[in-house]
Amino acid sequence: MSCGTILRSMQHENIPGILEEIQSRIAAMRDSMRVEEKGNRLKELEAKMGEPGFWDNQDTANEIITELKAIKARIDPVNEVAKKIEDAQILWDMAIEMDDEESREEVDAQINGLHKDLDKLETASLLSGKYDGRNCYLTIQSGAGGTEADDWCEMLMRMYLYYCEKQGWDVSEYSKTHGTEAGIKEVSLFIKGPMAFGYLSTERGTHRLARVSPFNAEGKRQTSFCTVDVVPEFPDTGGPVIDDEYLETTNFARSSGPGGQNVNKVASAVRLVYRTPDMNESIMIVCSVERKLEQNKKIAMNMLRGKVELIEEEKRQAEKEAATGGSVDRGWGSQIRSYVFYDNRVKDHRTNHEQPNPQNVLDGDLQGFIDAELQRRAKHN
Repeated sequence: MSCGTILRSMQHENIPGILEEIQSRIAAMRDSMRVEEKGNRLKELEAKMGEPGFWDNQDTANEIITELKAIKARIDPVNEVAKKIEDAQILWDMAIEMDDEESREEVDAQINGLHKDLDKLETASLLSGKYDGRNCYLTIQSGAGGTEADDWCEMLMRMYLYYCEKQGWDVSEYSKTHGTEAGIKEVSLFIKGPMAFGYLSTERGTHRLARVSPFNAEGKRQTSFCTVDVVPEFPDTGGPVIDDEYLETTNFARSSGPGGQNVNKVASAVRLVYRTPDMNESIMIVCSVERKLEQNKKIAMNMLRGKVELIEEEKRQAEKEAATGGSVDRGWGSQIRSYVFYDNRVKDHRTNHEQPNPQNVLDGDLQGFIDAELQRRAKHN
């Protein structure tokens, strides 16, 4: 070893034992998630996609692609972590054989990261819902609170954009209605990423903000509410049947922001209202992001199918707590989470999980709340 080499102290003792424990964890996870079985199914689906005439039946093709994506979303992260663990074990064995202190230190430095990867996988293993592996639409609507609620709606949009960025997900804005004085009244986002619906479905409900309002000249404390709804993406074909008899379609023009009264506008936005006799309330979907009416209607129909399917799933499960569709209660007593600025805390009322700094949460630090809700659901199912 050269005189210039500086050795640092090892962070962990008994690294062979730690690696053995990590390998046991990933092996148990692979078994519980049936990774090998799903891997074999993945090969079958890939073989079907390579067959001549695969696209002759669009519905069947879309079903196969949807299943393939769901399987990959579940097993790819497990296989990636398993490969990292295998590489760490190989490097350690080589370090021992070659008496290579630098390689020992490299493995030592990887241990904490491997533990974090496994913790994340264990949380992801709780995602076992029918649509958890899909992309999703997330809609935020301001509720009670006036201008303060509109500002709160925009703050929540920013929070979810930051969270999606941390997750490495792609986000597209599909509709937005600006507030009269500030903020926004409603926004719909399309979120594309592994297990996006599974994670974000935990955010569905009413979010309460309590703070000294910057819009109140007397500096009084004010409480505002916004609702968050999340529905999974469905393919263009297949899924629930939408009965045209109960579907009302309205085309309209919308400006991109406040004002713009003298701008020439084209009716390219679309509003869908759907209610069958057995539904408790109407479903309304608005899409205005695309320039062409046909594209906005296609997106809106996709969102509508997702919403209808969730309501049907709610009926099938017959468990209101486990359902993710249907109506969302608004206002006092129905909130899932409170963001209390003057007490400097955020509390989830379903799990009692708390974080002390609201600004960190609004900057996208949501994973603790999401993990706690997934664990609560797992215990109740």
